[in-house]
Amino acid sequence: MPANLSPEYIEAERRYRAAKSHEERLSCLEEMLSKIPKHKGTEKMQAGIRRKISQLKQQAEAQNRKRKGHSYKVNAEGAGQIVLVGAPNTGKSALLAAVTNAEPEVADYPFTTRAPMPGMMPYLDIRIQLVDLPAISSEHLEGWVADVIKAADGVLIFCDLASDDPVVQIDESVALLRDFGIELLPPTQEPVPELRGNQKKAIIAANKIDLPDTREMFDLVSEMQTSLLPILAVSCVSGQGLETLKHQVFELLKIMRVYSKQPGKPPDMNEPFTIHRGANLMEFAGVVHKDFVEQLKYGRVWGSGKFEGQIIKHDHILQDGDIVELHL
Repeated sequence: MPANLSPEYIEAERRYRAAKSHEERLSCLEEMLSKIPKHKGTEKMQAGIRRKISQLKQQAEAQNRKRKGHSYKVNAEGAGQIVLVGAPNTGKSALLAAVTNAEPEVADYPFTTRAPMPGMMPYLDIRIQLVDLPAISSEHLEGWVADVIKAADGVLIFCDLASDDPVVQIDESVALLRDFGIELLPPTQEPVPELRGNQKKAIIAANKIDLPDTREMFDLVSEMQTSLLPILAVSCVSGQGLETLKHQVFELLKIMRVYSKQPGKPPDMNEPFTIHRGANLMEFAGVVHKDFVEQLKYGRVWGSGKFEGQIIKHDHILQDGDIVELHL
């Protein structure tokens, strides 16, 4: 039986998608429930709306209670730290197992991950730390998770393309983080002074693209999700899209690799230094050793110079892949 949704319901649903707070979303859902036609064709939709209303109310109660329990800190390692965030059973642990040396528990039941699980993801000749976190939802929320996210360099938001509504998974994850004072930004966007709270660059990983009919769902999610974050189709089982995901994580971190060279010796191409993009020679010297900042006279560069071994001054901007020789 067709739903025959009224214009009032459609408008309330549009405002729900665009809502920025729990109160707005709850108000829109209650209006949707009151405006939806009551017949057999909408019974499943009505049940879904009631479930979301219940979840939002439970979440509000959970946040009003004083948070107690464990506190975790994950020491950052490698070239950057990225946290994996999402609803239950969206594939966070599966990704960690697929691209790092970690061995998280992967299961079909929800809330498998109970504590932070770090792993090192190799990319090019560096390693990036991924941290799998407990699933976030209005039904189950670990109070310490927000603190771990705030300390990270970036966020991967997960959704399950084979689920009933991956758009809702994304929207609710983004909204839940916002309620904890965490605003997610596209990797190319600079911090926005008008936004309150902690601002983190983020990417959406749409998992299970290897399953039937999920390509159409991915196209729909890409069109409907309102966060403006870039979305990548991946499969933690087949490996589809994982190399692209690694590259996008590297781009999100806005880092570059610079190799050191001692005068008269070949460069060390095994362990590059990672520094922020746009860094100059003086900043690189400080990363190599804090005392080098005062002792540095000049440098030589192979890569971004006009010619190989060019003498460069303190303010020379380095590029990814440069080989630098410091002269003290």
